Amino acid sequence: MSFVIVAPEALMSVASEVAGIGSALNAANAAAAARTTGVLAAAADEVSAAMAALFGAHAQEYQRLSAQAAGFHAQFVQALNAGVNSYASAEAANASPLQAVEQQVLGLINGPAQTLLGRPLIGNGADGAPGTGQPGGPGGLLWGNGGNGGSGVAGVGGPGGSGGAAGLFGHGGNGGAGGSNAAGAGGVGGAGGAGWLVGNGGAGGFGGVGTTVSGNGGAGGAAGAFGNGGVGGAGGAAVIGGCPAMGVPAATRG
Repeated sequence: MSFVIVAPEALMSVASEVAGIGSALNAANAAAAARTTGVLAAAADEVSAAMAALFGAHAQEYQRLSAQAAGFHAQFVQALNAGVNSYASAEAANASPLQAVEQQVLGLINGPAQTLLGRPLIGNGADGAPGTGQPGGPGGLLWGNGGNGGSGVAGVGGPGGSGGAAGLFGHGGNGGAGGSNAAGAGGVGGAGGAGWLVGNGGAGGFGGVGTTVSGNGGAGGAAGAFGNGGVGGAGGAAVIGGCPAMGVPAATRG
């Protein structure tokens, strides 16, 4: 059984280059037509006139053949573009059902675990929405990274959301940055999510900018049994006095 692998993007590029070659040849033939089809006789004798007529006839025959070749070339380019469209349409038609099947299979696998335990078996946790301080969702119990925490509410020094915990295999989510405060202390960065068996802890979120006191950076997430602890987040800057405080990195296990 034979198999054909086609990359529509590459084929589209080839079709464009082939069309460019045809345009260049047509321009060259048009530029040469006036000089070659209307050759003047070198003298008034019969031999010179016959030679000029012979060269002119050859030039006209060349232009006729060039026009035929240009027509064949245009048909070839049209066929290439049609092939590109056909392959692209086929890929789009095949991708949609496959994605639907993938979602259905994951739904069947994750549904019972989500109902009983509050988290899926496979998949990454959802990220917290920016500007809300929402925590990141936990990753799948068997496989998945924790979601990143959302940044804190700006203007009031809201704390950043903590990163979601990882599954057995996966990394903890990063903590969200603390919100800024226009009239006080910056928000504390969210803590990084913890790893579980194999994976690293998430990084702590940055502290928020405050006018009087900087927000502390979030603590790094604990490492899994085999992995590294997350890096503590940097403290935010204080506009009036104070100094940034660094978050505490988590201990590394494994």
